[in-house]
Amino acid sequence: MTTSTRQRLVESAVRRFYRDGFRSVGIDQVLADVGISKTAFYKHFESKEDLMLAALELQNCWLQDTFRNMIQERGGLTAVGQLHAVLDVVEHIIESDDFQGCIFVNVAMEFPLPHEPAHVAASQSKQAIEDILYAIAVEAGADEPRSLAQELCLIMEGAYVTRHVSGNKNTVNIARRIANLAISSRCPDSPS
Repeated sequence: MTTSTRQRLVESAVRRFYRDGFRSVGIDQVLADVGISKTAFYKHFESKEDLMLAALELQNCWLQDTFRNMIQERGGLTAVGQLHAVLDVVEHIIESDDFQGCIFVNVAMEFPLPHEPAHVAASQSKQAIEDILYAIAVEAGADEPRSLAQELCLIMEGAYVTRHVSGNKNTVNIARRIANLAISSRCPDSPS
């Protein structure tokens, strides 16, 4: 099956932006990867910003689907088990060979103003992950499900950033212990 030019542009942009940074990558680099002209590019996108937003949307959709599926696979049928599996998913992501930090943290750092479209996209992605965890926490019977979801997101973010910056291979184990304490304190049926 052939991949559309638009899809190839977005997939190439994801790889380039993630590896080299959003501000550092020019349109010409993405066009060279895909093998098309600027004229062809402008048939699909109005600007580099539009391409960035499409790349972030692709990553957001992929991340949400992957996150949900991996939590279910690793955590089993119970919601409490799925909450405990969150750091297994983080570990899988962090230990991948191409891990360069969280793409949404990266873009938020490059576009720090809260009203910038790329920053808004990053914030929406983070909120979507929190909402997934909130739904699982509700199902698990957590006494404060929104607080638990927020705590787990903070622990995840800390693990992503700490591992990326320090290279400390023990980061996930530390984060897992903290997450287990948070889950146990908020879910009455959770094993400690």
